[in-house]
Amino acid sequence: MDDEHKAALAQGRSESRKISAYLKHLDAEKVRGPRPNPEKIEAELAELNAAIGDAPPMKRIAMIQRRLDLTDRLSKLGEPVEDGAALEAGFVEAAGGYSSRKRISYAAWREIGVPAQVLRAAGIKRS
Repeated sequence: MDDEHKAALAQGRSESRKISAYLKHLDAEKVRGPRPNPEKIEAELAELNAAIGDAPPMKRIAMIQRRLDLTDRLSKLGEPVEDGAALEAGFVEAAGGYSSRKRISYAAWREIGVPAQVLRAAGIKRS
């Protein structure tokens, strides 16, 4: 492999990472319904822990699973939120060239959820 080919591969990997991070960010923002409230989750966990010992086995297994789900949800609330503006800027930088090389249309980007103004900034036009 010559240096030009290696550079092209590195550029493709870099663009893919930026685009993937932005698309994951868009998916994470699509949470429907009310935002989770840590206090309510902790209160429900306390209720479950108090009631789990007296529950019949079939009810207990469901309660244990609910407790695991709530604990997981609570731990994810503490995760740092990525900077959407920085991810968007990375997408804008990478998407134009990536889109033309991979023949990804404006409509495909819109269908996956990329806002029109972001596509405009990236230089991706309707066709």
